[in-house]
Amino acid sequence: MADTQLSIALERYDRHIPIFMGSVAPPAGVQLRPLEVGMQSHHRDGSDRHRRFLQDREFDIAETSLSSHIISVSRGEPFVGIPVFPRRLFSQNHILVTAASGIENPKDLEGKRVVINAFQVTMTVLALGDLKFEYGVDLTKVHWISTYDEVLQIGARDGFSDSKVPDGTDPGQLLLSGDADAIIFPHPPASVLGTDKVRPLFADRKAEALRYFGKLGYYPIMHLIAFQAPVIEANPGLAQGIAEMWDAAKAEADHFYEDPGYANLAFARNEFEDQQTRMRNNAWPSGLSANRANLERFITYMADQGLIEAPMPVENLFHPSSLDS
Repeated sequence: MADTQLSIALERYDRHIPIFMGSVAPPAGVQLRPLEVGMQSHHRDGSDRHRRFLQDREFDIAETSLSSHIISVSRGEPFVGIPVFPRRLFSQNHILVTAASGIENPKDLEGKRVVINAFQVTMTVLALGDLKFEYGVDLTKVHWISTYDEVLQIGARDGFSDSKVPDGTDPGQLLLSGDADAIIFPHPPASVLGTDKVRPLFADRKAEALRYFGKLGYYPIMHLIAFQAPVIEANPGLAQGIAEMWDAAKAEADHFYEDPGYANLAFARNEFEDQQTRMRNNAWPSGLSANRANLERFITYMADQGLIEAPMPVENLFHPSSLDS
């Protein structure tokens, strides 16, 4: 019998290099075609990965937005996740403010104009939730400026002040021109890097992120691996098989850093060792149990921001075979 041929769309992270190289085996009976698809950057196989997966149903399996997956599942769309999380970020590392704004702490964002990608972007959801629940910011006192269309249609946010700038607007220029006071972006625009007109909200953002990690015990999830439901229904063993393949790729990527000259960064190995110590060698766990608190808090943020009607059990997001992981 011929192998089942499936496509998987991924970002070109170090942990995915072994998958692109073919040095980790796909599940038995599967011929996997890895596609290098970016979001905001055009890669070998294009860009706009989330939209192509969630709207166009172009890929069998994809790395996709946690927030958009939650919205899709809440609406009964045919997507099934596995508890494998290839992208994680701290919100504290992605909030930049203009030097002229006078913003010194999170509460100072009230009354200011803050640029975001879109409301359902996972970093936006995380940052807004952290600002409210961790730092006491009243989100209704901030004017939010979105720069991208929502991948999935969402309703109005009650009490929120927001506007949308035209597509193609450089979000960094909104800060440099004085039309905005702060920006929350997973990929900070090049126009605000290397200028003394824009600085991080937190003077020592790494220390603040590590404080947050120490308090909550996790590195926040941005993306998960998801399937078109008919694909995994036809072969339920794929849930475990793809999870094992991803974990093997992550382990192989860790070994890359045994070579101090592996990365472009001169001190990449030092940073790797420091992370292993400070984050208890547990920044990237797979499985539902190890990520439950992370997911439950994020779902609370989603409901609080009006992106879903009410919190849902985390089990709803994943294939039944992965619930004991």
